[in-house]
Amino acid sequence: MQVVIFDHSEQVAQHAAQWISDLITNKTTPVLGLATGSTPISLYNMLVDMHQTQALSFADVTTFNLDEYHNIAPDNPQSYCRFMHDNLFSLVDIDPANTHLPTCSANQNPRQQGLKYEAAIEAAGGIDLQILGIGANGHIGFNEPSSSLASKTRIKTLTEQTIQDNSRLFKSDEHQPDSAMTMGIGTIMASRYVLLMATGEHKAAAVNAMITGPLSATCPASALQMHENAIVVLDKAAASKLTNQSYYRWADRQNAKLNAQYGFYHNY
Repeated sequence: MQVVIFDHSEQVAQHAAQWISDLITNKTTPVLGLATGSTPISLYNMLVDMHQTQALSFADVTTFNLDEYHNIAPDNPQSYCRFMHDNLFSLVDIDPANTHLPTCSANQNPRQQGLKYEAAIEAAGGIDLQILGIGANGHIGFNEPSSSLASKTRIKTLTEQTIQDNSRLFKSDEHQPDSAMTMGIGTIMASRYVLLMATGEHKAAAVNAMITGPLSATCPASALQMHENAIVVLDKAAASKLTNQSYYRWADRQNAKLNAQYGFYHNY
């Protein structure tokens, strides 16, 4: 696991944007795994700017989102489909037919929908780079604590903490879903690279458990300790509970020297 610590949250987004830009530039038909929530918004703003000012094209990009609320209309302002449309898809030259979310309505079988999503990822050749956030309880996607570390795309009941954390996005008289379709931890781990972004002190405990704690379903993100190409990008607030920060910063500088000498290696 590579841990990169920056002083400011904007640098976290810049680093992630550069990874995505490099993937799009270096692979003919790149497959991106995308996340929603407050953390990636700055990332998407930067990608839109790179599209507009640097001619970064998404014409050949295929995307798969981590999750979507169960039984929510695509045009609902709270849906992740709408989030992605408003923050990225409508602002770049991506083909809407190449954008995917694990949707499931009330009249669809969530188990069958999960299998279809897994099949679509496989048909696209697998995910090259999966962008992740982390919940305050250590979840990735909507894989709440106790999720199987081998799980695939499925419906998942949200914890009360997750519902409370997300309640700020809903009006008091607005229905808030208590379940969601989500890529499983096993699905995420099958990605060739994963890049997790975390900013803010409220994520520090989860980040510390993910990086230094035991591999455990209690902190689903700890599964990334077993990923060959996991990159964790933090601001100093999110890294504040890590006791070995000086080593992570030192290792990152040494890694930069290796890249400068031998080139940056991508195993896409």
